Amino acid sequence: MSEAMAKKHAPNTLGSESSDPRSLDGAPQGDDSRYDRALRPKTFDDYVGQEKHKENLRVFVEAAKRRGEPLDHLLLCGPPGLGKTTLAQILAHEMGVQLHMTNGPVVEHKGALAGLLTKLEERDILFVDEIHRLNPVVEESLYPAMEDFRIDIMTGEGAFASAIQIELKPFTLVGATTRTGLLTAPLFSRFGHVVRLDFYPVHELARIVERSASLLKVVCDQPACEEIAKRSRGTPRIANRLLRRVRDFAEVLGSGEIDFAAVKLAAKRLEIDDVGFDDMDRRLLKVIIDDYDGGPVGVETLAAALGEPRDTIEDVYEPYLLQQGFIGRTPRGRVATKKAYAHLGKKPPSRMPEPMQGVLPLADTSDDE
Repeated sequence: MSEAMAKKHAPNTLGSESSDPRSLDGAPQGDDSRYDRALRPKTFDDYVGQEKHKENLRVFVEAAKRRGEPLDHLLLCGPPGLGKTTLAQILAHEMGVQLHMTNGPVVEHKGALAGLLTKLEERDILFVDEIHRLNPVVEESLYPAMEDFRIDIMTGEGAFASAIQIELKPFTLVGATTRTGLLTAPLFSRFGHVVRLDFYPVHELARIVERSASLLKVVCDQPACEEIAKRSRGTPRIANRLLRRVRDFAEVLGSGEIDFAAVKLAAKRLEIDDVGFDDMDRRLLKVIIDDYDGGPVGVETLAAALGEPRDTIEDVYEPYLLQQGFIGRTPRGRVATKKAYAHLGKKPPSRMPEPMQGVLPLADTSDDE
């Protein structure tokens, strides 16, 4: 098995080796699923943000409904917590069809895939989260299902083996991934449209917090909504999680209503600063600046210094730090920017390393052999 394939199908370590769950981690945690069901928007009208993608999807849905056809297969990309599952549920609701949900690693063999596909009714949507982690054999069986709406099943063994072709009802596959680079080219090319979700600006997150507070039946004034949004790392799931934590502090230590002072108190107790960094984010920046003179430093070295898996560094910490310009990625490793020095109150060196922000090398060759 090649190194890339081995990495693709390695066990997911996100969160499994970390010491504690993070309030600022976009991946689902604990009671998130219970609140997600209550807070998730059901229609495009209720969905805040991602306007460009939302309006395009409206057109695709309306066109498919007029023709009486299923939607084209869709791929939803982006960091955890930006609304990929929510969009899949909205698409099913707007199309008036059933949504069937599963997870890439759960579909372990062709029989499991066949069981999922054969129970789909016409135009139904099959949502596969973490689709980049599909078993290679299952993935290859998915190709004819996506293109020709059929699946081939082998029965018997040896000389008595034969293939049975099962016709499927036309359906839509909606895949979600946080690691687009791990998708194989044949699978990626079979999606009719790719939606790359972006981090949310503060004003849109503030609207999400205001809506969620209303659904939770808690009073949250506008300055408080904006302050929660500022500390939410551009991620709706984190905004909703912080809202619940602030509500806890407001109910126990305050009047029960969320105001600016309540948010500041909760943020201080949770060690979340003005730009949404927690202790682990600050530790990562300090390791690059203090221990490695601002970089470059390889991701494996960073992972060892922080005591975190490499996947956690790449999937949880780095995306927001990169997007906000606090670190850069170069072929030699990670570097801290002037913005990172300023945020930590440190004086930058006279000659800064060049942070090639837009360059994301296919392989990180900066680690010690």
